[in-house]
Amino acid sequence: MIIQMSKFGNVLTSRPAGGEAYKALRPRLSELKSGDNIKLDFSGVDVLTPSWADEFLAPLLKDYPKQVVWLNTDNASVQETLKILGYDR
Repeated sequence: MIIQMSKFGNVLTSRPAGGEAYKALRPRLSELKSGDNIKLDFSGVDVLTPSWADEFLAPLLKDYPKQVVWLNTDNASVQETLKILGYDR
């Protein structure tokens, strides 16, 4: 499953917005089959803040710790946010 993160916006800020984005994604997660990866594609995202990412990524990684894969993380904002939260791989 590929999730285009830019569908949540190109500037991803604030805890409430990150939480809402995760709630919007949850129904799609029920479509996952055992062993499927969740590919988060950050192309088109200009800004990703730690607060937004923490509300979105923390529950996702808690529920699917080995299935999340990052794509197109060349943006400095995305790279630094993942690093700050300890999600850089």
